[in-house]
Amino acid sequence: MSALIDLFLHAENHLRVFIEHYGVWVYGLLFLIVFCETGLVVTPFLPGDSLLFAVGALAAQGMMDVAIVGPLLLAAAILGNTTNYSIGAWVGPKVFHFESGWLFRKDYLMKAHAFYEKYGGRAISLAQFMPIVRTFAPFVAGVGSMSYRKFITFNLLGAVLWVGLFVGGGFLFGGLPVVQKNMKLVILGIIVVSVLPIVFEAVKAKLEKRRET
Repeated sequence: MSALIDLFLHAENHLRVFIEHYGVWVYGLLFLIVFCETGLVVTPFLPGDSLLFAVGALAAQGMMDVAIVGPLLLAAAILGNTTNYSIGAWVGPKVFHFESGWLFRKDYLMKAHAFYEKYGGRAISLAQFMPIVRTFAPFVAGVGSMSYRKFITFNLLGAVLWVGLFVGGGFLFGGLPVVQKNMKLVILGIIVVSVLPIVFEAVKAKLEKRRET
């Protein structure tokens, strides 16, 4: 767990070391991370928002080409979401009968399903900005038989906004001395803001359940 927290909070440092050792292979690594985080329901723990901001910051410092990494991560997010949707459509409703295991958390799936039921197609775009839910929402859309045309529209919108805002934000502000000196706090702030909607929904659901009982 500590290693995972370190990966989130110090994504920029880890990427910097990787670039120093492996150079352009960092583009392949980033594509793989974003694709797996959005495309596989068993990897919701991979970094997302913080990683994109760190990528933008490093691009601002000249360690990566934003004209390459931006479109690359956009493609990774779109393909990941589409793969997740396809897997959900193939597996179907049977997945809701699966028990939780070390690779699969049924409670995450149920939360994503509730989010999808509440917001409909917009959930695909909104979920792109919410850790964990981001990983499960496309899968649930596939299970729920959302039309592919509708899914791909919201998928494209969400991915463009997600990559554009975080990589763009990192590129615009990551080169500022004050941001570089306080990168850990900036990343922590991004993580906190990202999980606030999930915490809010969890507290709201708990209060509503308490009122019912």
